Amino acid sequence: MAVGDSAAIAALVDQSTEVLQAGGGLVVPGLIDDHTHFMGGGFQLASVDLRDAGSPAEFTARIKAYAERLKPGEWITGGDWDHELWPEAGLPRRDWIDSVTPDNPVFVSRLDGHMGLANGRALELAGITGRTPDVTGGVIVRYPNSRRPTGLLKDNAMDPMWVAIPDASPSQRDSALARALAHAASVGVTAISEMDGSWQNWAAYRRARERGGLTLRVAFYHPLPDWQAFGDSLARLPALDDWLWLAGLKGFVDGSLGSSTALFDEPFTDDPTTAGTLTNPEDSLRRWIGGADSLGFQLAIHAIGDRAIGILLDIFDSVAAAHGPRERRFRVEHAQHLRPGDFRRFARLGVVASTQPYHAIDDGRWAEKRIGSERIKTTYAFRSFLDAGAPLAFGSDWTVAPLEPVLGIYAAVARRTIDGRYPDGWVREQKITAEEALSAYTAGNAYAVFREREQGRLARGYLADFVLLSDDLTALPPARIEQVEVRATVVGGRVVFQKQ
Repeated sequence: MAVGDSAAIAALVDQSTEVLQAGGGLVVPGLIDDHTHFMGGGFQLASVDLRDAGSPAEFTARIKAYAERLKPGEWITGGDWDHELWPEAGLPRRDWIDSVTPDNPVFVSRLDGHMGLANGRALELAGITGRTPDVTGGVIVRYPNSRRPTGLLKDNAMDPMWVAIPDASPSQRDSALARALAHAASVGVTAISEMDGSWQNWAAYRRARERGGLTLRVAFYHPLPDWQAFGDSLARLPALDDWLWLAGLKGFVDGSLGSSTALFDEPFTDDPTTAGTLTNPEDSLRRWIGGADSLGFQLAIHAIGDRAIGILLDIFDSVAAAHGPRERRFRVEHAQHLRPGDFRRFARLGVVASTQPYHAIDDGRWAEKRIGSERIKTTYAFRSFLDAGAPLAFGSDWTVAPLEPVLGIYAAVARRTIDGRYPDGWVREQKITAEEALSAYTAGNAYAVFREREQGRLARGYLADFVLLSDDLTALPPARIEQVEVRATVVGGRVVFQKQ
């Protein structure tokens, strides 16, 4: 209705008005997360937590303790482990956990979601044995001098596991969504892009919307290979609103840096036998992206390595030329490691760099050993995107990284790795200002989902989504930004969180 100081607003206040006192804090537009696996995050909040397990022994102990709470036959999933916390031991293996999970199948993912560890029982249920052939676009890791699977599966090799794991019930999805919504409100997230776009998840969001239970706005992205069915479904679905809408399609070009499956022009520095993995054939990507674009859908495509990003930009360029000009706002999800010349291509093509700044201070602990000192110069390159004039949007990739936008802003501004090794910033030439980071979390993300006329600003006529922070993070030293707290979260004019 209005924006102004206390005197200007006083005339609008009556007995029914709820007044929040800023108390010296900063009011910012609602913080938007442009890339989440939100429903999965809700499940992870109730699953085994391996994110900070610092050794193989602790990894095993946490799974053992979790298994003891379950009935025989119940699956153990989630995890979000990080093998970089125990570099001497290498990647986890099934023999770490088989003896402590005799009655429960296990498939726990690395934090980036591009590889996971299965125990023997889970491998059996998925039909993966020493006779299983190698997988295009994925890797079945095997014991040395043997075809026996270690239990570690990368990218497309995980597909049989997703088939074997029982599907969650509607009530389980509703509970997971409720957990995720409460967590998001507590950290100031007022809108998301949901990248786990199954129809079962869509139904859970619809149920929450219909009962008035959504406390943030959801741009929903469906899997790219299903683009034709997605188009058919749109014609049958009821009208959407500014709380929940089908935003577009999400696809994959490659894997991840942490799993050594991101696709590069040159081999990995620490493993010269591979330059990464193309998870979908290039001709399939061209066909799917071209078909989806012909129907007018927005494309949000995962690409991390420099070769993967280059391939995707080539496809975007050719599709736009073939189908003629329109406001597409193609998105490259992650856009982590670029060829120096590709920043200007983002700007020229109007492609949104959908990036996650916390990855820089997490992956920065070990990224240089993967790709060397030269390639890291254009890694997590927020400054280069802005200087080139490319649209920049920020998110978390939750549960790969924490959902808190304040931590993402801190990461983009300070670039201090979480192990403390780079107090002045890792690849500090790519630092940006707090104002620029805040814009990427608000106006930039609204632009990325075609909502810039109603979200991302504190202005009359915009949606009443805003967050009260404990401090003015634009005036703090970069190292102190991570200490800023969320005091209140307001969505649609309703207080959905208030710190007690």
